[in-house]
Amino acid sequence: MQLIQKYRQSFLDQWFSVDSKLFFLIVCLLYFTSFFLKRLFVYDEIAAFEVLQERGEMWIMELFFGLEYLVVPIYLAWKFTLTAFIIWVGSFMFGYKLTFSELWKMVMIMELVFIIPELGKVLWFLVSAGDPNYHDVVAFYPLSLINLFDYESLNTRWIYPLKAINVFEAVYWFFLMTGIFWLSNKKWKISVFIVLSSYGLFFFLWLIYYLLAYR
Repeated sequence: MQLIQKYRQSFLDQWFSVDSKLFFLIVCLLYFTSFFLKRLFVYDEIAAFEVLQERGEMWIMELFFGLEYLVVPIYLAWKFTLTAFIIWVGSFMFGYKLTFSELWKMVMIMELVFIIPELGKVLWFLVSAGDPNYHDVVAFYPLSLINLFDYESLNTRWIYPLKAINVFEAVYWFFLMTGIFWLSNKKWKISVFIVLSSYGLFFFLWLIYYLLAYR
């Protein structure tokens, strides 16, 4: 892990030293941008929405899209807090004394990996052939298991779990492991165990709960 270790100081100096409030604002703005582009180049091209626009009934969807922008900061703050707490508990169990604020900031920085698939959705529907409907857009997630199936033939309870298991989620796990490794400056192997036994375990328990609770 010497290759990863040599970038530790660079991460601490260039990324981890950034103001948390400013970085949170940047992450929100990146999501806002991806939503705006998706609305502009994907949703507005869906035939059903064009019909609603002609009928003057598009205000309902406009309200829905507007609420997305309000929900994003709340959702991200909740996600970062929950993820940081889970990893903090895992770190404590392995004797790694990382503070909650350190982990919250690290989780926020690593969230950048999920901006890529959001922008990838826009690019995919821009270049892909066909005339997608709303359900095609909702069911699609780049490099995820859902793309190996015909979502229309699946029980709808499986759509979210198959979307959630994707390459970007795996990269996120690796980034969390790397972040703990850099912050603790201890063993890489223990950093892997911390993420797998905390965030990883919670991730799969959540998917199992979702499948059992879905009606």
